[in-house]
Amino acid sequence: MRGGAVLAGVLVAGMIPGAQASAGNREIDVELAYACAFPSGVRKIEARISAVAPEGGRAGEAVQISEVTTELTLPADAVADLMTAAESTDSTPAAEPAVGGVVADGVESVAAETRLTVDVTQEDHSAEAVWIGTTEGLVAVPATGDLTLPASGAVPSVTASAAGGLTFTAEQLAVKLTPVGADGALASPLPLDLTCTPVADQDQLLASVEIGAGAEETAPWPSEPGEQEGEDGDGTDLAAPRVGAREAAPAAEAPECVGDRENWAHLVAYITGYANVTKLKGAAKFPVACAKILQGPQKIVPPEETADGLAHLIQDSTAMVDHLGRPQLPPATATFLTFGFMPTTATMEMTQQPVEKGADGLPIYNVHSDLTLNGLDTFGSTVITMDFSLRLFDVKVNGVGLDVGPNCRTSKPFRLTLLGKVFMKDFIFTGYTLTGGGPLTSSVTVPPFSGCGVGEDLDDLFTASISGESGYVKQIQGPPCAAQVYDESVCTEDRQPLKVPVAER
Repeated sequence: MRGGAVLAGVLVAGMIPGAQASAGNREIDVELAYACAFPSGVRKIEARISAVAPEGGRAGEAVQISEVTTELTLPADAVADLMTAAESTDSTPAAEPAVGGVVADGVESVAAETRLTVDVTQEDHSAEAVWIGTTEGLVAVPATGDLTLPASGAVPSVTASAAGGLTFTAEQLAVKLTPVGADGALASPLPLDLTCTPVADQDQLLASVEIGAGAEETAPWPSEPGEQEGEDGDGTDLAAPRVGAREAAPAAEAPECVGDRENWAHLVAYITGYANVTKLKGAAKFPVACAKILQGPQKIVPPEETADGLAHLIQDSTAMVDHLGRPQLPPATATFLTFGFMPTTATMEMTQQPVEKGADGLPIYNVHSDLTLNGLDTFGSTVITMDFSLRLFDVKVNGVGLDVGPNCRTSKPFRLTLLGKVFMKDFIFTGYTLTGGGPLTSSVTVPPFSGCGVGEDLDDLFTASISGESGYVKQIQGPPCAAQVYDESVCTEDRQPLKVPVAER
């Protein structure tokens, strides 16, 4: 596990519903055989590809395949080959073992990542898309028989430039298998990379989508002056379908979230969640927000220097929320029952206060991560401290506008201290981690309000309704994208976070 430091914000929102099979959609369920190059030779595995595809689309509009799962079945001889490959190596690991572990003596579970190359074709024009999937945690290796590994994940959208049939055909498959031993340590080699080729004489078609004419005909894609029609200066097929970078739903919901590409320690992640307003017996939900994290250095504190006599991995970092270049969460509108019976709607704007700077002019760390290294009992926590002010505007009481003015806000900033915990369970880490995201919780007490009202003082109204009692906060952080190290499983092509988390109460 990579030691962890990430962001904070408050609450934030927006459940991103997955596409469901319904009218206008159809289910994909295709079984294919692949020949894979194992260390001892070529072995055949089965790949069952399931998804939901739209019946049709329009030129110039994205076509999104959703709910994609690539389920691999490794026969008993391939499983035995995997076990032999892990056990036959010497004691030197090919990569770092799990925290607190050693190279495993035998394989008890496996994590898998699949990369399916899909040929997207319209008439004589084609493009290549890659469908990436991962298993949800580790999959136990059976004592005998086949091993089934279901891997799922987001896939890119595809946009056709003109009307006509658009086909999706499965091609080469790459599989990364990471074996784990009984003690939770990674087995060697780390990992096992397989290159798999479709077995001959089988139908590899996954889906066909009929594309109708768009509002304006767009074929071929516009070319630059001097380029030949239908082909650019590099020989690129301008009429080929265009492969996008992320699913349509997250792209529509998520704001821009771009990191500093000049800084290797810079990360960006989406955050989402809720904050309870205790007095109003309701929860405020904010739109999806961007958090920017500057990682600090990691250090190991040896057992002789700690109170519990165990080694600790420590990392301190700095986190700021960002909305349109400002240290804010996007404005959020919520409706509550004021005094228990009066429906009141207000838009809230959360602004993070500047992080203090040290003598060197750099921001002081506001994120502290501490991982206690204790073998299978390894556990840790991340604490994020941020100061916010809250402004209210566009207020309506029982549907009637209430002019609160432009400066109706908390009389002073309030502190939010979020806590994320992680521990080892079933040989994998569960909870909050930097690379996997997860839940962060807190409670917050809102200060009195000031500056509310035009012509009449409304401070007491909002102070009595909102301030004073602590409210529960739960934030979910998605997997972050590193600014310099491109990882297409968590980043879009323009280095923004690929995955948008779902808010949880």
